[in-house]
Amino acid sequence: MNARATRREWIGLAVIALPCLLYSMDLTVLNLALPAIDADLAPSAIQQLWIVDVYGFLVAGSLITMGTLGDRIGRRRLMMVGAAVFGIASVLAAFSSSAEMLIVTRALLGVAGATLAPSTLSLIRTMFNDPQDRTLAIGVWISSFSVGAAIGPVVGGALLQWFWWGSVFLVAVPVMLLLLALAPALLPEYRDPNAGRIDFPSAVLSLAAVLAFIFGLKETAQSGFSAISILSLLAGGAMALVFVHRQRRLVEPHLDLRLFRAPAFSAALGIYTLGTFVGFGIYVFIVQYLQVVLGMAPLEAGLWTVPFALGFVVGSIVSPRLVRRFRSADVMAGGLVLAAAGYGLVTLVEPSQGPGLLVAGMVLQSLGMAPVFTLTNDLIIGGAPPEQAGAASGISETASELGGALGIALLGSLATALFGAALARDTLPQALALSGAICAAVVVAMAAVILGLLRDAPRHAGSPA
Repeated sequence: MNARATRREWIGLAVIALPCLLYSMDLTVLNLALPAIDADLAPSAIQQLWIVDVYGFLVAGSLITMGTLGDRIGRRRLMMVGAAVFGIASVLAAFSSSAEMLIVTRALLGVAGATLAPSTLSLIRTMFNDPQDRTLAIGVWISSFSVGAAIGPVVGGALLQWFWWGSVFLVAVPVMLLLLALAPALLPEYRDPNAGRIDFPSAVLSLAAVLAFIFGLKETAQSGFSAISILSLLAGGAMALVFVHRQRRLVEPHLDLRLFRAPAFSAALGIYTLGTFVGFGIYVFIVQYLQVVLGMAPLEAGLWTVPFALGFVVGSIVSPRLVRRFRSADVMAGGLVLAAAGYGLVTLVEPSQGPGLLVAGMVLQSLGMAPVFTLTNDLIIGGAPPEQAGAASGISETASELGGALGIALLGSLATALFGAALARDTLPQALALSGAICAAVVVAMAAVILGLLRDAPRHAGSPA
């Protein structure tokens, strides 16, 4: 029997949650600061896009390499290096004197941010050997991202009301200093003792493939399918194929493709990707609906999304308790049925009703999707060998980034094709209803797939079926 976690591990989990919360906040606060940044730095339209996008691009492109690097040099060491760089880059971003400087520092923040998610998740694999403890720890880990998303608009709005736009970046500094002070005492170090060297051509290929694919999806979401977006998607796919071919030939591959041979690992990864597809795909329309149709200011719209995030927190914490009595597949399928009901409510939203029905539907969606995110990550991490937990974490987070980008691109392109390039007050309710219907159909199909492919998965990853 695996040893249960002690107080030290649970306090260490709180330390791990800090950078995850901050990572999520950094994705949300910048949009609130954009008007002030425009007034101060006067970026061009292209520069403004890069200020917003470069962080996410570099995070997505660097995740696999950072997960693999953590397995080789030590997961705690990589997290601490990333935290230090994130803090320094945050100061530089806060005091940027030009749009070019802000773009570069945001890119550096993206690379540093990519160290945090795979390092923290793989450390959970090391710290929590008991399957029940690990499932609960992953639920807390998922919740930290949701809490960051919830408080990001509130904290950002308050800072911008009293201070200059650079203050939204400085929030990271005390958090990262606290992490650097506590991590050596509370977090264990782990590295694969038999790991080889990093294969730099593979690292470049993985970065280029993901960047090209994410860029193509982003272009598709903004402008529909075009020559640039199609070429970018094709280039990303081609480089991914070259990457896979290289891994098969290397004696010490950058990414061990044998991870994908485990049916539970591949199935859980696919479900997690689809989960982020529906979650992120509809979220864009919700934020637009609150602002364009209901006339809310950005901060007010952000506050109305807080219940969604709290729904994820509740669902993530409840999921480990449910899998003590029921199979993981049954818990996830039940959650997806609840999410489908939530999406169904979204299709019934009318502008005259205010935000109440929309919020109720999205809270149901959050409660239902949270078990999927928690338990698929549990299966992905628990099903990987301990020495490859960092690589598995990087794969998991890359799948999440790709799924979210794909959802925004495909649902956005469909809405553009049906309702016009500029979604306006009259057409946004229709686009929102269509997105809700599509997401409801997808999650019902996901439930059927889970019951078919993961029916024999254990209640906890790593425990006997």
